[in-house]
Amino acid sequence: MNTLALTQKIKQEAKRLGFDACGISKAERLDKEAFLLEAWLNRQMQGKMAYMENHFDKRVDPCKLVDGAKSVISLSYNYYNPVKQVDEQAPKIAMYALGDDYHTVVKEKLAQLLEFMRTIAGEVNGRCFVDSAPVLERAWAQRSGIGWVGKNTNLLSKRKGSYFFLAEIIIDLQLEYDSPVKDYCGTCTKCVDACPTQAIYEPYKLDASKCISYFTIELKDESLPKDYKGKFENWMFGCDICQQVCPINSQATVHNEPRFKPSAPLLNMRKTDWENLSEETFRGLFKNSPVKRTKFKGLKRNIDFLLS
Repeated sequence: MNTLALTQKIKQEAKRLGFDACGISKAERLDKEAFLLEAWLNRQMQGKMAYMENHFDKRVDPCKLVDGAKSVISLSYNYYNPVKQVDEQAPKIAMYALGDDYHTVVKEKLAQLLEFMRTIAGEVNGRCFVDSAPVLERAWAQRSGIGWVGKNTNLLSKRKGSYFFLAEIIIDLQLEYDSPVKDYCGTCTKCVDACPTQAIYEPYKLDASKCISYFTIELKDESLPKDYKGKFENWMFGCDICQQVCPINSQATVHNEPRFKPSAPLLNMRKTDWENLSEETFRGLFKNSPVKRTKFKGLKRNIDFLLS
């Protein structure tokens, strides 16, 4: 089978599996991104996310993750759901975390796609990634034409917005490569203007150590910095502000993944329920959820910071 036919079959199967977009780029070292990442790390904008400093060479060179890598397949998987928590006064959870853990859901789809490739192309050396290894996913997605990196530093799609997960399969298979798309942010700075902690300190620049998502998920300190009291706009896990204000997200459509649907008990939790959250309730609500990452102690810390 020639590379064009093979590429078309892979993209058709990706669509059948539920991926919204599939783009392919040549597996090669990301020289420009390596320079930018090094500068970002040197300015300590990763905060206490020490893992961002690890495996630098692997992070910028897919051939160090998969021997003989020739192609990086980038995919997006929609999680947009306009359903909100019932109590508007209750602490908020980012939309992506209201359902089952995307690592599990998307990784299963990736494994199926890789297996499909092996059935049509024979022996293929490849690995699947979904926010689970040192891969610069936005850089690869942008190279493959899935979208562009917007002023809020999220990947944006003109037709789909930004409420989607990114995933990759790096393989030693030669395929047809896609091209980057135009940046449609224009003169808009709504995301920059709306960020309550100035984490987006200028267009296309993010200081992750000031991001609400960083504070509520990544930071493991026993207490949150007092300087940010009153600036979280009631987010207890993650933050969607820069996505909510983005005009591109008027194009977002509701996902078709049953496992991403939030449970009624979670949506119906009231402010007082969160104030009195027990570890048993936490385990019940977040059994298969990415919110488990904070553990009970971490989420309780976030809630107390908001409500005290």
